Amino acid sequence: VWSDELAAVMFLWLAMLGAVIALRRSGHMRLTVLVNLANPALRAWLETVSAMVVALVVLLILYPAFEYTLDEMPITLPALDISGAWRTAPLVFGTALMLVISLLQLCERATPRGLITAIAFVGAVAVVLIAARPMLLGLGHYNLLIFFVAMVSACIAMGVPIAFAFGIATYAYLGLSTHVPLTVVVSRAQEGMAHLILLSVPLFIVLGYLIEMTGMARAMVNFLAALLGHVRAGLSYVLLGAVYLVSGISGAKAADMAAVAPVLFPEMRRRGEKPGELVALLSTSAAMSETIPPSLVLITIGSVTDVSIAALFTGGLLPALILAVALGVVARMRARHQDMTGFERPRAAQIGRAFVVALPALLLPFVIRAAVVEGVATATEVSTIGIVYAVICGLFVYRQFDWRRLYPMLIDTATLTGAILLIIGTATAMAWALTQSGFSRDLTAAMANMPGGKVGFLAVSIVAFIILGAVLEGIPALVLFAPLLFPIARIVGIHEVHYAMVVILAMGIGLFAPPIGVGYYAACAIGRVDPDEGMRPILPYLAALFVGLLIVAAFPWLSIGFL
Repeated sequence: VWSDELAAVMFLWLAMLGAVIALRRSGHMRLTVLVNLANPALRAWLETVSAMVVALVVLLILYPAFEYTLDEMPITLPALDISGAWRTAPLVFGTALMLVISLLQLCERATPRGLITAIAFVGAVAVVLIAARPMLLGLGHYNLLIFFVAMVSACIAMGVPIAFAFGIATYAYLGLSTHVPLTVVVSRAQEGMAHLILLSVPLFIVLGYLIEMTGMARAMVNFLAALLGHVRAGLSYVLLGAVYLVSGISGAKAADMAAVAPVLFPEMRRRGEKPGELVALLSTSAAMSETIPPSLVLITIGSVTDVSIAALFTGGLLPALILAVALGVVARMRARHQDMTGFERPRAAQIGRAFVVALPALLLPFVIRAAVVEGVATATEVSTIGIVYAVICGLFVYRQFDWRRLYPMLIDTATLTGAILLIIGTATAMAWALTQSGFSRDLTAAMANMPGGKVGFLAVSIVAFIILGAVLEGIPALVLFAPLLFPIARIVGIHEVHYAMVVILAMGIGLFAPPIGVGYYAACAIGRVDPDEGMRPILPYLAALFVGLLIVAAFPWLSIGFL
């Protein structure tokens, strides 16, 4: 028990310090498409406003977090026999450091004129809202439109990081339209970040970096290339298969793409593939693999809905395979005129040699899935086993282990973990505010009585999560809406694992669909391709994903047949 308590405390310190580094590196998830369309002067002003909103949010969190820590001081953790303040102090230190960094960024980036106009704008909005408080107290559910639709949308459009957009909207709603003490925001955010299952998030991120650094990903890709590289569209099949396999190890989509693209793209270019075609296939393959265990999305949705992680891990394999087949069909059609002259089938000995080299890497996904599904280890424990396995393979099998990359890799892990956990924390507080408002009860009644029953509910959910995936990115959308919608799915008779697969795949389509989906731009950055080149080629692949999603939604057995 004491090890669980210690891990939970240290995890919160890691998450908050990682969030600080993410703020310094501009690594928090945000929508930049609209900001980038603005002229340089307007863009600079929007960046100033965004930094001011961040400073305001952390300032609003700081004092309640300090009060919450004082309240926790007399409480003693049962196993470690230390003050409960150790569990809440990370919020105080993290927000204090983020306040300093946000103020420094204002000094570094803002011009005097831009700073003055930004202060005037933010101040004017605050004055108007405070003056309208007596009216807001009587508006009821209409306040949800003002704060959680209008304010969140405006903040995200201006480039405010999503976690801070959620935070400012929640504080404004509770402070101006309710009598709830604001310390509840801190307590709910801390509760959302403190799930022990989320400890597997940084561990799987580390594992993703390790399989790339140790050469395990390259060995898998080389084996698949030896097996299929000589057929038309063969390397497209290899890319899909490699993402499918690698996703079963790393759990992080950025790590998946970073492990596969540098190995395959040079050879695919040599065979005449256009850069736009490459990035279109890469981004849609990442969307396809969202349900492949141990996806961070699966772990997150399990933590916020109490759905069995083992069941999600089991149910995610076949839906992803359906989408992979759909993408493969499109890739084959697109490559029907590909010239395969000079590409001969490798000899059996070459394929066998590539298989032997890749075997240690190929075994890891099956070890991870079997250990979790059979109950041998939890998701957190098996990620640690995977890290040890990858280190051993890197040191003694593939002889690739660059010690100089280890420290930057760990810093990057902390940064990404902090960005994810801060979103989970603020989204948890926002979801609690929605629940307390009575909105969830009304939503449940409306959705349960929707025409079409299960079919109508699934159709609305698919459309909603495609939009939410594009606007809010994946994890924030799921953390915010999954606790509200999963109980409704149970009421209308949809299995929770089936519903999880449908909404995750829908969210993935939105996340990787241009021009808004940020996952698409991440794929372009990793593949070093101009985003404009992939806009047209990606359309048939997105259509294939949507057809595959409809098949998964129509046949629940694909998600729950092996449970």
